[in-house]
Amino acid sequence: MERITSVEQFNEIIQSEGAIVKFDTTWCPDCRRLEAFIGEILETHNSVPWYSMDKDEFPEIAEKYNVMGIPSLLYYKGGEKLGHLHSANAKTPDQVNEYLEGLGI
Repeated sequence: MERITSVEQFNEIIQSEGAIVKFDTTWCPDCRRLEAFIGEILETHNSVPWYSMDKDEFPEIAEKYNVMGIPSLLYYKGGEKLGHLHSANAKTPDQVNEYLEGLGI
């Protein structure tokens, strides 16, 4: 999963034909829990590219897209946010898979 390192890169990615952006931080225990099983999910749900970005490094983007909890998985296509899995609902592989299947990914 490629790490987003600039606002320009983020803006380019969300204009694509579909991308998942995982918002996380270095200090978040739930983010580490997600990391334990995200590899299998990436193998299954690979029809769009996945990216990650540190919410604390880009607070203006997190605020703009209502990223209140981490980790959060946001789906973008053509510049629009079409899906948002909040941290409270991203604690198990089943929750993440259900979200992605609901998006058709």
